Amino acid sequence: MKDYIVKRVTDMADYIVATGCTLRFAAKIFAVSKSTAHKDMSERLRQVDEIRYESVRKRIDVNLSERHLRGGVATKNKYKKLRRMQVELKKN
Repeated sequence: MKDYIVKRVTDMADYIVATGCTLRFAAKIFAVSKSTAHKDMSERLRQVDEIRYESVRKRIDVNLSERHLRGGVATKNKYKKLRRMQVELKKN
């Protein structure tokens, strides 16, 4: 594996463990695709550093178990925003 890939993988793993962010957010921060971030954290990290892999895996599992909650909150906020917009349009 090339050096720049190893550095990206370890940096991304450290960032995920430190912040608890999702893979999507980490992918944005490190300017890679979601697929690359997933491959980095699920396959390449295991080859590079098993201990970091276990830490990241725990965080990813927590994010996965909370995913349905974040979706529900996003939907609630979406409809709350739509209701506010409708009320404002009726006032005008």
